Amino acid sequence: MDGGVTIVTNPSVDVRLTSSLSTFEVRRRFNRGITVAELKGKLEMIVGVSASSMDLEIFSVADTFLQKMDDDEALLGSYPIDDNSRINVIDKSGGQVGELFDVSKVEKFELPDDAYDKRTARSFMKKLHVGPYNEEETAKKKAELAARNEEEKTAADAISVGSRCQVKVPGQPTKLGTVMYVGTTDFKPGYWVGVKYDEPLGKHNGTVQGKQYFECENKYGAFVKPKTVTVGDFPEEDYGLDEM
Repeated sequence: MDGGVTIVTNPSVDVRLTSSLSTFEVRRRFNRGITVAELKGKLEMIVGVSASSMDLEIFSVADTFLQKMDDDEALLGSYPIDDNSRINVIDKSGGQVGELFDVSKVEKFELPDDAYDKRTARSFMKKLHVGPYNEEETAKKKAELAARNEEEKTAADAISVGSRCQVKVPGQPTKLGTVMYVGTTDFKPGYWVGVKYDEPLGKHNGTVQGKQYFECENKYGAFVKPKTVTVGDFPEEDYGLDEM
């Protein structure tokens, strides 16, 4: 025992949601282990803004602006989110307040009464071969997912704990560090690589949702996908510590 204090946060968080398309506020609970990209997918059905058109902002319990959530690969729990915090969704496509509920712009679809009585949503989807009833499309998606998983596993198998590495995540600067963990995790499916960066450019100290995967100083640790990691002879920078 080193006498330190371990802080374990609740794996889920209850937040308030607002958007630029509505004056309403709703509450939802989310798992801290989902990525910002996954959060946007969930918010899409709640606020009516497409995930690709979203900008997210975090406000404190007292409604003070904290920061933007601009890293789709980051985990929700890596941001300063507490119960009763507010996430504001901004529609970058230019939608206006109230537009979501303006049904005058929606083309009306009418089905004759006799046809309606003979059909159900399930039979309609089967007839058109859409959704889960499109066997060819479903099989294609399963094959693509299996191929991605196998590719991810192959990339992970080529990475060893203790190796020096370079991490290149799209939209972020290149980072150097040391591989501390390789494998699956409890916070999200798939294979992940735990890295201790040379600089405090990470998200945590190797512990996610109360589970410790490796040890490092706070803000030096991060989990990234295997394909973003290149193992090699990457010497650690001294950052001018030997200079006077």
